[in-house]
Amino acid sequence: MITPFTDIVPSFFATINQGPLTLTIFLHTLIVLPMFFIYFSEKKKLSK
Repeated sequence: MITPFTDIVPSFFATINQGPLTLTIFLHTLIVLPMFFIYFSEKKKLSK
């Protein structure tokens, strides 16, 4: 998934962009998981 690469500044985003899957996984953990958390917390608030 992550291939070794030579970069002047080995940054976090350069590592993420290595594979087609790494970026997708990263974005999903950053965006989709908090959305689930918010959804369930709001649902709990409404049912109260």
